[in-house]
Amino acid sequence: MLSVTLRTLRTRWATFTGSFVALSLGVALLTVMGLALASTATAPQHGPERFAAAPVVVKGQDTLRVPTPAGTRASRLAHPRPVPATTAARLRKLGPVVEDRSFPVRAKSGPAGLVGHPWSTAAFAPYGLATGRAPRAAGEVVVTGDWARPGQRLHTDRGTVRVVGTLTSRGFENAVFFTDTRAAQLERKIVQLVVRADPATVREAVGDSAQVLTGDARRLADADPGRDREALTAMNALFGTAGGVTAFVSVFVVASTFAFAVAQRRREFALLRTAGATPAQIRRTVLAEALAVGTLASAAGCALGSHGAPLLAARVVDEGLAPAWFTLGEHTWPYHAAFWTGLLVALCGATAASWRAGRTAPTEALREAAADSGPVTRGRLLCGTALLLTAAATLALSLTGDPSDLLHRKTYIIRPMLLITAAALLAPLVLRPLIRLLTCLPSAVGMLARENTATAVRRTAALAAPVLVTVALAGSLLGATATLNHAKSTETSDRTTAAFVITPAAGTGFDAAVLRRLDSVPGTRISPTSSTAVHVLEDGVALIRSEARAATPGDLAATTRLPLTAGRLGDLDNDSVVVNEEWQRHRVGDRVRVWLGDGTPRSLRIAAVMPTGTGGNGVYVTPRNAPGAPVDRVDVALEDGTSAGTVAPALREALGAGGGQVLTRDAWLRATHPETNRTTRLGLLLVLGIALLYTGISVANTTVMAASDRVRDLAVLRLAGATRGQVLRLTAAEALTAVAAGALLGLLVTGVNLAGMWGALALLSVRPAVTLPWQALGATATVCALLAVSCATAPAALTLRRRPVDLAAVRE
Repeated sequence: MLSVTLRTLRTRWATFTGSFVALSLGVALLTVMGLALASTATAPQHGPERFAAAPVVVKGQDTLRVPTPAGTRASRLAHPRPVPATTAARLRKLGPVVEDRSFPVRAKSGPAGLVGHPWSTAAFAPYGLATGRAPRAAGEVVVTGDWARPGQRLHTDRGTVRVVGTLTSRGFENAVFFTDTRAAQLERKIVQLVVRADPATVREAVGDSAQVLTGDARRLADADPGRDREALTAMNALFGTAGGVTAFVSVFVVASTFAFAVAQRRREFALLRTAGATPAQIRRTVLAEALAVGTLASAAGCALGSHGAPLLAARVVDEGLAPAWFTLGEHTWPYHAAFWTGLLVALCGATAASWRAGRTAPTEALREAAADSGPVTRGRLLCGTALLLTAAATLALSLTGDPSDLLHRKTYIIRPMLLITAAALLAPLVLRPLIRLLTCLPSAVGMLARENTATAVRRTAALAAPVLVTVALAGSLLGATATLNHAKSTETSDRTTAAFVITPAAGTGFDAAVLRRLDSVPGTRISPTSSTAVHVLEDGVALIRSEARAATPGDLAATTRLPLTAGRLGDLDNDSVVVNEEWQRHRVGDRVRVWLGDGTPRSLRIAAVMPTGTGGNGVYVTPRNAPGAPVDRVDVALEDGTSAGTVAPALREALGAGGGQVLTRDAWLRATHPETNRTTRLGLLLVLGIALLYTGISVANTTVMAASDRVRDLAVLRLAGATRGQVLRLTAAEALTAVAAGALLGLLVTGVNLAGMWGALALLSVRPAVTLPWQALGATATVCALLAVSCATAPAALTLRRRPVDLAAVRE
């Protein structure tokens, strides 16, 4: 049988080209994703930046640690504590101490993200003067980079200053250095300090009041020390999802290709059975073909992936998705994993087809009719039904148990795969009636297209299935994110009743003087609120952080309509908290032990409860329970008879130039409309790009395979009087019919998937509205149609260049 296999591969190379290309690209993608995953998992921590030359750094506590029976649980504090004054006094007795302060600075002609520091800390990076000198007076500064020059005057929110020097940029910040005295006036809180003393002595003096950082741990004193790890974690999720989709679609395409190939070759297998071949030998022949194709494709894919991985690493760095220092390491396991996965995919895809081939009866060799009988095998029907029931059961369990789980990214990316696979397996059952509905126009081409596609239902299903997968993926993934974003926007709109919303400049808050001026605007009532967090220990072992806002209850009620399920907002006081139903304990009147944003433990009474919603219904506390939280939003309600047109200029005047923005309610809702974050959006586009690529491969392979079997059909049409153009139009109509059927089935799957999310939102007390990405669906269907028509008409056009009589004499 080995010789038969080799001859089959040589003579039917077109049949296996699609499987080879699909597998090799799949293995290449798996290799690239595996190398990226391995590199992100083993990426080293970056070293210290601002304090690379500092001997010892003492930093205020920024992590909450709670002992539990299962070990200590930790969580980042929303408001890190400054270094206590008593601790700083003890450290000054040990050696020289340099205090560090950081505060945002806004300059009209400067870059975004400017941050101010005392000049004495510049030596710890270390920064070197490129031009000019150090600052000596309160109005003098030194800046990093070349965006300003010595002698230039800068108008900033910290006053007008004169640049007296520039520093060579080190790439991790845009800094403005003031004199130590001026920096202490602008920011009183001591974030951290540098001590020139023995580390052991410093630790003894500090105790538990602060952190003592030496060596590589000094990186924790940099701004946002976890940003690189967070970026790598996001890349892990992105590449893991893309790798999973690659494997899923590869199996789908290869299985579809081999199933169609077996259906085409039933007479060939019947002749082998007539010649004495056993069903086991037929199965081994099909599996041997898959093994040969899989081995060659996997080897080619690994080679292709080794060249593509460095390009991907460079691209993610250029796009800002990965740290600038990220590179691919030397790893071998991704090559092994990709190669053997590709081989396994080939064998799995061919297994079902081999059993179907083994059941071919010798009498099949005597058949003359090319019509498909029984397009759905028993195994395919059972698998499709099982997957359909599994999808329905998992959806029902989620809706009755934890509806919010359906709103998580992993869930709405992975769960649709079950329904998509089930629909693809069961599609032949509904293709014939659907095709007759799509081709009901009374024309000769329509009639022939209807009969040809309905008769050759296996070929039609092989062409429609990848279109179904791509359209369903595009609709389900993009529709889920659009529906969720719309639901979040609806929640925010329902809660906000203020006429105006005032926000500060990025990275800052409103001081008491600004709040007093805003409060004095006649005809208004303001509600200043602050962002904070509350931690709670659930089940005695899980430390849960909940985002919260601090507000005065009376003012909050005047500008916000909270969706309460129990209790009253007016009962909120300094001894209570408003929670949501996601909390383990959420009964009004119960007391819960919490830790505030600065780590202070408190026992608070539950005053009111909100529904879970989309996750944006956080926690509300009073300003006393949010120590260290600056006011970052002011809602303004108008009294009866007050005109918004007269209030707006008064609010802007009270705010002052450069102090923030005064937005109407509608303008603020537009500005804060939730959007899918960049990493998630790129991940979804990568997944859809992979699906579209495989759709193109599958469509091209199916149409090319079918073209070789339709030579005599085209000849009969030409001999019956059809022109070359009519035959090509018929071929294009058949391809479009199959694509339209796949697109409609994909749209149906999309609707069912989004209906599950709609139900979850309704159960979570959100006004749901399903949002279909019509533009993406239309573009996907159009691309699939162009691919199908091009791949179907090109071989037919080449075939029709020969005389009809010669075509009719071509052997099968």
